[in-house]
Amino acid sequence: MSLQLTLYTRPRCGLCDLLHEDLLALCRGRAVDVLLVDVDGDPDLKALYGTRIPVLVGEGVVLCEGRLDADAVRAFLDQRRAATGVA
Repeated sequence: MSLQLTLYTRPRCGLCDLLHEDLLALCRGRAVDVLLVDVDGDPDLKALYGTRIPVLVGEGVVLCEGRLDADAVRAFLDQRRAATGVA
């Protein structure tokens, strides 16, 4: 079992690529799957996240926007691991 994080992004987004790379490094060795979602493919997501991307969400909670907040993501993963044994 693994924890899923969702990264809202769009093609040719340098900040998105950077956050994704940093996130993968941070999650190395943890039971975490990262789902990439292109906001431009869904009008509702584009309206919600279009100017805020990249946006990282875990279990419906926005963990960070624009740049990786490593402390917030670590805290979220540690909290989920304590609660569920996953991550």
